Amino acid sequence: MENTDLKAFEKSKKSLFDALAKTQQESYKEKIEDVIDYAKDIYTKNGEWNDTNATHLINVAQVCLNEIGLGTNSIIAAILHETIERKWLTQVEIEKKFGEQVSNIVSNLTLISSLDPKDPKTQAELFRQMLISLSADARVILIKLADRLDTMRSLSRFPSDQRLKRAWEAFHLYAPLAHRLGLYRLKSEMEDLAMKYIYPKEYKYIVKRLQETTASRNKFLQDFMLPVKEELKKRGFKFTIKGRTKSVYSIFRKMQNQKVDFDEVHDIFAIRIILDSKPETEKSDCWQVYSIITDKYTPNTERLRDWISVPKSNGYESLHTTVLGPENKWIEVQIRTTRMDEIAEKGLAAHWKYKGIKQEQGIDEWVARVRDILESPDTSPEDKVEQFKLNLTGSDIYVFTPKGDIRKLPTGSTVLDFAFDIHTEIGAQCVGAIVNGKNTTIKQELKNGDVIEILTSKKQKPKKDWLAFVVTSKAKSRIKQQLRDIENKEIQDGREILLRRLKNWKIDDTENAFRKINKHLKLKKPTDIFILIAQGKVDLSAIKTLLSAEEEKAPVKEKVSKIEKDKQEEDESADYLVIDEKLVNIDYKLAKCCNPIFGDDIFGFVTVNEGIKIHRTTCPNATQLKNRWPYRIVKARWKGSSKAGAFQTTIRITGADEIGVLNRISEVISKDLKVNMRNLNVSSNDGIFEAQIQLYVEDTKHLEMLIYKLTQVEGVSKAVRMR
Repeated sequence: MENTDLKAFEKSKKSLFDALAKTQQESYKEKIEDVIDYAKDIYTKNGEWNDTNATHLINVAQVCLNEIGLGTNSIIAAILHETIERKWLTQVEIEKKFGEQVSNIVSNLTLISSLDPKDPKTQAELFRQMLISLSADARVILIKLADRLDTMRSLSRFPSDQRLKRAWEAFHLYAPLAHRLGLYRLKSEMEDLAMKYIYPKEYKYIVKRLQETTASRNKFLQDFMLPVKEELKKRGFKFTIKGRTKSVYSIFRKMQNQKVDFDEVHDIFAIRIILDSKPETEKSDCWQVYSIITDKYTPNTERLRDWISVPKSNGYESLHTTVLGPENKWIEVQIRTTRMDEIAEKGLAAHWKYKGIKQEQGIDEWVARVRDILESPDTSPEDKVEQFKLNLTGSDIYVFTPKGDIRKLPTGSTVLDFAFDIHTEIGAQCVGAIVNGKNTTIKQELKNGDVIEILTSKKQKPKKDWLAFVVTSKAKSRIKQQLRDIENKEIQDGREILLRRLKNWKIDDTENAFRKINKHLKLKKPTDIFILIAQGKVDLSAIKTLLSAEEEKAPVKEKVSKIEKDKQEEDESADYLVIDEKLVNIDYKLAKCCNPIFGDDIFGFVTVNEGIKIHRTTCPNATQLKNRWPYRIVKARWKGSSKAGAFQTTIRITGADEIGVLNRISEVISKDLKVNMRNLNVSSNDGIFEAQIQLYVEDTKHLEMLIYKLTQVEGVSKAVRMR
């Protein structure tokens, strides 16, 4: 390095050792010097030892020590944090020289540094969760924040396109993560630095206005605090007073949200009174100071914020009030103790100093675990961090598409789950995947950070055994739907094949033929024969032989002519109430309790005042009617053909609550099958919808076709006739 470079490096190095002395870790100075020399040798060997790199390493270590409060192992890891990523050292080499903990930290830093969100604005929360999930040690996240803060501080030396990308990442990823950890000062600085490059004009305007008003703010502070100081001293309080100016980005956000100019933002400046109080008198001291302030100046009672009695969920404690000060200007006053102020400013680091301070619930679970360790008594800061390991047993993993998009899946998810999460068709045609550059099967279980490229084939079809190794409800429901679709298509194709053959064999009674075939093959469902035929698992010539033999054996009485059969039916109809297509041959009505339709098995019930009511034999009231009033039961059957749209029925449909699913259902009912709807009720819960539709159909066959068509609609899992 040149002489000027050496001066910059030595200045940063001296600052680091000064910080070690202040935090009572000066005994580690020699160890840190050895690490710096070691890093220098590694970087020099690879031609990368220059002022920029050297100063960056020291600055990251200094942020870890001074601004976050980490210990020696973290400082060592910070200095070596790029060595594995650049492939200059291996984890084993670092472990041999500096121990397992340092090597694990550097290795995990390499892992999360390789993550590159393509769109931090839309994937910020997933990315933050993944950072946490991939980090077995809390220090990994903290060192990463230190690294990013120093990058933001020196962002001007980066190319313009990289400046904007890193600024967006700071806004949406790292600043919120710092806020969660209680590193409020770090969070505010990161936001201001990001704003400098994303909103440069607005940034310069606010900075200029703050500079212009510095003198007036200082005068206001003196005038305001003069009578307060005298009273505090008279009461024996030990205190310090600070003037706090809102961060540039906070002012900008307030101007945007309230749609006001700089001069109209009333809380740009606040006064902070910090008391040196004992733990047992903290609350009472703060309230006494509040009393002094409000005696001197008129308070706005609506602006009182008591975060001492009930701290914020992130552990913040302070008493805020807004009063009317000199020049009739409203000013916010924050009253807190030294302990409260350090926790508010430094977050995590402050807990190593203040032992046993109980924090309110509400902070992220993993941060609460950090604090449980950090607040334990009689342990040094370094020992506390060494003890801590994130015991994350979360139920989610985070994986990547080849384009860098993050997908959140339940633990135990497989390649097939991921494929269906991308798209139903991709899942249905999935034959395997390339996971982290290696070919895997569809059963491969995924891990955090996996990059998955799905392999598909148009010849692939879902199989029943797929249901055994998928865990997501989306994958399971889509596979079941696809299997139903395949089965329905096979039933349709197989039926058409068999009907053509029966026609060629001159067999007219197709329904009787179907029954004979099913009985001979001992099939469970009538449609099974069609599936077997479609799959080519049945010898059609054997079926022909079977039916021909049955025809020859048939008794004479079964070979009646169509004329004789019609005559026989007419003779039998004398014992039946015949429901014909005109629906006018007798005084009767269709029962509303079961809404029978043409083709249903039915019976008549003679009522007292409403004539005969026609019920389905499966009507919920059928058993009671037949048992109590058997003498009022009339046999009934349909005759002729149905009248178009003459029968009302209700269908219940369930499925995934997706955009457009009801529109697709409506198109099938109204456009495809020309069915009139009378009423529609829809409810939704936990992503599942249920619709009850009253409509008019011609007969049972028409209804069966409608139900079949509805089950083919994407997003519909089930369609049934309501009883």
